[in-house]
Amino acid sequence: MNKFNPSKAIIPNTFTAFNLLSGFFSIIFATRSEFTTASLFIFVAVFFDGFDGFVARMFKTSSRFGVELDSIADIVSFGVAPAILIYFSFLSEYGTWGIVVSSIYLLFGAFRLARFNSQLETIEDKPDFTGLPIPVAALTIASYLIYTKPVPHLTPPQDLIALILMLVVSLLMVSNIKYFSMAKIKYINNKAKIIFSIITILFVISFFLSQAKTLFYFFLLIVISGFINSRLEKYIFTKDYYLSKR
Repeated sequence: MNKFNPSKAIIPNTFTAFNLLSGFFSIIFATRSEFTTASLFIFVAVFFDGFDGFVARMFKTSSRFGVELDSIADIVSFGVAPAILIYFSFLSEYGTWGIVVSSIYLLFGAFRLARFNSQLETIEDKPDFTGLPIPVAALTIASYLIYTKPVPHLTPPQDLIALILMLVVSLLMVSNIKYFSMAKIKYINNKAKIIFSIITILFVISFFLSQAKTLFYFFLLIVISGFINSRLEKYIFTKDYYLSKR
């Protein structure tokens, strides 16, 4: 990992700072009961989170400082912000239990980030993510808020689903279930690429037709994918993928 160079690192660290600010804005809007806006800021945070690492690699400015700053931003944007968002929008109806469930999500999210950082030196040798990545968990929660568009008087099923959803993604973050990594895309065979392309096109069409409500089902599918990931490998990847694992 490269030494920290302030002049070169300013661009990727700016993206990380915007990630952190997006999480903060999400918290502010959640406390003001503007839940859809708060959810959208979590999506914005993911956008900046995706670009900071890409820019750091492009400019060859990866550093321990950047890793630590990124973790701080992630725990705010994908840990604190979703926990507060789901509490004020749904779980406050459950009183103390709502606080407990929101806290569990935050704690398990922190554990997930700590485990990821502890494996960072050898992460290139691990094509899969162990446990549900915290940005995916945060996007699943945010998309559920967009899907339901909570109002002052919520129906009990929405409250209960939100509570169950929080517990499920919390447990999956600290589980040993393997999730697909973008590093594996280069090993996907041609038949799987065609299928994924068709699915992507159908999703984009449904996204616009449903006014973005299909986002929740998309991320829910990612959450479920961990359970079938290993069973589908032989149909998706080329022989080079298995050679790379040796």
